[in-house]
Amino acid sequence: MTKTIGIVTATRAEWGLLRPLAKLIWDDPKFNLFLAATGTHFLREFGETYKEIVADGFTIDARVDIIRSEIKSPADVSNTMANAVSGFADLFSKHRIDLLILLGDRYETLAVAIAAMNAKIPIAHLHGGELTEGAIDDSIRHAITKLSYLHFTSCEAYHRRVIQLGEQPQRVYNVGAIGIDNIRQMKLLSIEELSSAIGFDVSDSKYAVVTYHPETLNGNVKYQCEQLLEALSAFPEMKFIITKSNADEGGLIINEMVDDYAKDHANVLAVSSLGNLKYLSALKHASAVIGNSSSGIAEAPYFKIPTVNIGVRQRGRIQAESIINCNAVASEIAGAIKKAMSDEFARIAAKSVYPYGDGHASEKIVAALHEWLDNERIDLKKKFYDL
Repeated sequence: MTKTIGIVTATRAEWGLLRPLAKLIWDDPKFNLFLAATGTHFLREFGETYKEIVADGFTIDARVDIIRSEIKSPADVSNTMANAVSGFADLFSKHRIDLLILLGDRYETLAVAIAAMNAKIPIAHLHGGELTEGAIDDSIRHAITKLSYLHFTSCEAYHRRVIQLGEQPQRVYNVGAIGIDNIRQMKLLSIEELSSAIGFDVSDSKYAVVTYHPETLNGNVKYQCEQLLEALSAFPEMKFIITKSNADEGGLIINEMVDDYAKDHANVLAVSSLGNLKYLSALKHASAVIGNSSSGIAEAPYFKIPTVNIGVRQRGRIQAESIINCNAVASEIAGAIKKAMSDEFARIAAKSVYPYGDGHASEKIVAALHEWLDNERIDLKKKFYDL
């Protein structure tokens, strides 16, 4: 009997990671793919990134609108989560889904997981067991782990941590970081093709890709962004591609500051979303990645380029030697960028060992799904595993 596998995506970054897995499920004769898009995908100010899903050749089976006001406060986040629980409760009551795939640690994802739990839909969770001690995402991720039945982690340390959270070892798989599947499979753009595609010539100088998100458990967003932009101003000979922030509390403040900065600096391009192909191509040719996005930890080291990781948002994640950590202080950020751009550190980055798998996570996940679904092995009455 054909099984229906649901995938939910709420952001541009999330879809970029899920795309290769969705393709394998789409092509599998034993599976039906049910793809639901929500969150920022349909918002103009975030680039209407649902169009990227369609451009990738997929059909969006369900649209669930959950962001009905600007995310400016904790109450806005909670109301958006409430909308997600309600919207996905209705969706799950109308469609049979045999297993739901969720990725990561966003608040919308937790809300979807709650609705799926109440609908008795087993959840397969990707990228559990990780730590991000500077963001509320850390608690959200572990909560989703406890709501989930199958677990697919990005390295052995996280595999052990999910088991430490009480999940049965036979339901926890170390498959590697799924984002590397895209890098391995895609034919990325040349630097000339990239320049043409984004309307910003990065072939004539060194450039960095910059992404900065709010530290949702720490500090003043406006001050931290000011410090980052002040540090970038110390490198007028470089160019910067800035991908704007997500829909966290404080994200709109960052995006307004980035837009204003880009208007006054010809060496800066600010975009809501590059799309998967252009983003990965931009990483490939960059001299460095700057900010506090997880892509600086999980994807950039695969390209053997330096990452300047700012602040505590990603604190706790396993890091390659190509990553330089600094505080959200202009002088420290500028010093870290200078170090990252040095020939000496470029050699360190080129020799760094990548800790997140081999780029075949999607195949491993699909094989595990067959193992559990083909044989009707799922029993939602979970037992806590004691160490």
